[in-house]
Amino acid sequence: MLVVAGVIHLLPLSGVLGSERLASLYGLPFNEPNLAILMRHRAVLFGLIGSFLLFSAFQPALQSIAIVGGIISVVSFLYLAWAVGSYNPQIGRVFLVDVIVLICLVVGAIAHVYMLRKS
Repeated sequence: MLVVAGVIHLLPLSGVLGSERLASLYGLPFNEPNLAILMRHRAVLFGLIGSFLLFSAFQPALQSIAIVGGIISVVSFLYLAWAVGSYNPQIGRVFLVDVIVLICLVVGAIAHVYMLRKS
């Protein structure tokens, strides 16, 4: 489950390549330089989260913190999208994918707790 969540978190990393890629990911223009900088930085942060989730899949000592961090990342986006509403279809796709990631992380958390109790 951590591998799936990690790979999905790595997908927005392509946004670091520029405004055109960001536009295709989110369905919005990123012509304003400050917004492009912020969104490209966001792409890097997603790369870090995704890399950590992937790495932790093979490092049991890091799995608890990775799961918590992943859940915080996903739930915060889901809450913000739900609270603001009126998002475009591309953001709606991100919302749906984040619901899938949340399910993966919850299943991973349950498996992790089970393995901790088993040992």
